[in-house]
Amino acid sequence: MPRFHCPTPLPIGATLELPDSAARHVQVLRLQPGQIITLFNGEGGESEARITRMGRSDVLVEIVSHATIEREAPREVHLALGMPANERMDWLVEKATELGVTSLQPLLAERSVLRLAGERADKKRAHWQAVAIAACEQSGRNRVPAVHAIQALPSWLPAAPAGHRLLLSLQPDSRPLAGHMATLDKGPVIFLSGPEGGLSASEEQAARSQGFVPVSLGARTLRAETAPLAALAALTLGP
Repeated sequence: MPRFHCPTPLPIGATLELPDSAARHVQVLRLQPGQIITLFNGEGGESEARITRMGRSDVLVEIVSHATIEREAPREVHLALGMPANERMDWLVEKATELGVTSLQPLLAERSVLRLAGERADKKRAHWQAVAIAACEQSGRNRVPAVHAIQALPSWLPAAPAGHRLLLSLQPDSRPLAGHMATLDKGPVIFLSGPEGGLSASEEQAARSQGFVPVSLGARTLRAETAPLAALAALTLGP
């Protein structure tokens, strides 16, 4: 059944107009009045809705039922990452959403290739949030992960969320993530990963001073867009 994000209250029996993006998608799929679609507003659960009208640019639906279905990971994982360049960030946001990430924090680090500020940064953030919404529609998630505003790493570190703070590190004292997971309870995890080239020595030291524990993902060196996804998969799909 086609799924669409509709960020409004979805009370049973209500008739409402779909937001523009969902309406365009319904029209592209050539759905017809009487057909049933699934709607979710990101607050939990999903609703079945019957299409009642197909206009030139608008689509009306009636909410017919609601199910308290959740498909979230058993652990909250928040990714904080130096943004990879070009379309790799889009790919990372999409796959992280599919894997169950709770939120994403794009960061500007010393070695960041992609540098955004002002209006360009705001537009990119809105674009990445739309990518996350589309990934929720495809994967069946009913809660949309937040893509936070871009921040510089030094200003973000002191205000990083509470939880198990983990830092991807290539230093000799880093502990394999798989082994470290045995010491974690089910509380939230904040996983910090650098851009291409990793964090600088001073950035890593600053992260450690804020309670980030160095962990590794094995002997191979993974790309900046691959490493956080590998960690996320281990944290959300593992036992």
